Amino acid sequence: MSDTPISRYPVPALNELPEDIRNRILAVQEKSGFVPNVFLALAHRPDEFRAFFAYHDALMEKESGLTKAEREMIVVATSNANQCQYCVVAHGAILRIRAKNPLLADQVAVNYRKADLTPRQKALLAFAMKVCLDSAEICDDDFERLRGHGFSDEDIWDIGAVAAFFGLSNRMANLTNMRPNDEFYLLGRMPRAAKA
Repeated sequence: MSDTPISRYPVPALNELPEDIRNRILAVQEKSGFVPNVFLALAHRPDEFRAFFAYHDALMEKESGLTKAEREMIVVATSNANQCQYCVVAHGAILRIRAKNPLLADQVAVNYRKADLTPRQKALLAFAMKVCLDSAEICDDDFERLRGHGFSDEDIWDIGAVAAFFGLSNRMANLTNMRPNDEFYLLGRMPRAAKA
């Protein structure tokens, strides 16, 4: 474990946080076995923490025409484009777990065009990258291309919203110099041992 600070801003102690935020962080810790540093770093500003995670959950946890793995693919690809180490590492781990594929996150992070993806998933990521890097150029042809792969207009909104939200997340992570937890680097890389 590193002694490097997880943020260039002060990180509050758990017992100093409002009860709702403390309870959320403890629930995450119980589920994952550690506290992802994003929770601790963003707790520096409790009102913004609440707003950030409310929107995160609305996008990433709802029922959608996109699978949870596809949403994580968007995060990994666009976070790499934004040079956000925290989100590539953390969401790469989540993608490995959600896709049940230890290779996919690295492929998507480096070059989604060469990753082991379906044509539908490559179209999804091409649009997400356009939202990320060149949103002023989005046009009706982009929607038609995605509809041709079976995406509804609501799905297209979801693709764009995930890419846009994580543009904010990437920039905040870079601003704060947020450090990925060491635990993320190994998650989902090796199959879990079978239970006896």
